[in-house]
Amino acid sequence: MPLKLSLKPGERFVVNGAVMQNGDRRGVLLLQNKASVLREKDIMQPTEVTTPARRIYFPVMMMYLDPSDVSSQYEEFVMRMTEFMSAIRNPEILKECVTCSKEVMSGEYYKALSRCRSIMTYEEECLGYVDQGVSADGEADRESA
Repeated sequence: MPLKLSLKPGERFVVNGAVMQNGDRRGVLLLQNKASVLREKDIMQPTEVTTPARRIYFPVMMMYLDPSDVSSQYEEFVMRMTEFMSAIRNPEILKECVTCSKEVMSGEYYKALSRCRSIMTYEEECLGYVDQGVSADGEADRESA
């Protein structure tokens, strides 16, 4: 079953590591086979890796975008997830962390990224982080006026 992406004018996205950008009109892209695809709103830049949960998201994103270099990113993920889990006591979030780890171990990186977003939401709610870049819901954070 093809993946259908509806793109906003100028929206950027990554397909198998290649950064692409939609033209000046809304567009639709159909991917007929398996590919690693992330929309601009889900891509985290290294400068945005500023919280413990974001330190988990980033290596998972890198493994998803470049599965040929998983080993170094996997080590970073394990270290950051272990640190995060040792500081958390919420059983629901701990379960999310365990499930995310299982998904990463089985190579289901896109599913793990979705799980990471729920972990980021928990972190934002508990600690009140207001950061620019990728937010837990996948939308770009905005500064209040």
